[in-house]
Amino acid sequence: MKAMILAAGFGTRLKPFTDHHPKALAPVNGKSLLQRNIEYLVSYGFDEIIINVHHFAEQIIEIIKLNNGWGAKVSFSDEIDAILETGGGLKRAKHFFENSNEAFVLMNVDILTDLNLTEMLHYHQQHKALATLAVRKRDTSRYLLFNEENILVGWRNANTNEEKIVHESATYYQKAFSGVHIIEPKILSLITQEGKFSMIDLYLELAKNNIIVAYDHSHTKMIDVGKPESIEKAEDLFE
Repeated sequence: MKAMILAAGFGTRLKPFTDHHPKALAPVNGKSLLQRNIEYLVSYGFDEIIINVHHFAEQIIEIIKLNNGWGAKVSFSDEIDAILETGGGLKRAKHFFENSNEAFVLMNVDILTDLNLTEMLHYHQQHKALATLAVRKRDTSRYLLFNEENILVGWRNANTNEEKIVHESATYYQKAFSGVHIIEPKILSLITQEGKFSMIDLYLELAKNNIIVAYDHSHTKMIDVGKPESIEKAEDLFE
């Protein structure tokens, strides 16, 4: 099965480490974020992986080759010319998924979790969704909004109260996105955006005519390793 790890970003929140290295190589208890997430994906059978690269791309490519992909067959999506964000990054890598009819995983390299991908995939298949988004109950500035059936209906900025509603609902349940997606390859033929764009913007557009659902994993471990202090927390969570 196939997966994509988003690793092209500058990782500015992880300075000074990212002044000389990509955030993907930030160590947590002796293993880089990249190694941990490749091993995590492989443990659930996602052993064909593409990684988008930009910031210190050569370091990522070199360590993958030195370690034989930590058990995965790894390809690279070149974003050396410009970082394309999450949506643009997936679009550039579409060739990797085009000959497959299986759902694939998309995840951020700076997310660590023990979420059960097999259970999430079953949930995705049961709901016949175009995409399933891992969410949890946590405080954040931006929330995805879902209806009573866990279907995506909008987005909310908690700081500014800005909202984007694509389907009216009697009740809106706000949940924080965890940066892990399960997606049907059909989505690649539905992308009309060009250049740099986010997956959230894409989902809000596609949710008007497609089923995009939430998978709540509030009971599992998860941390966004975006700042130096979060590395210490991650080391406590993932010993």
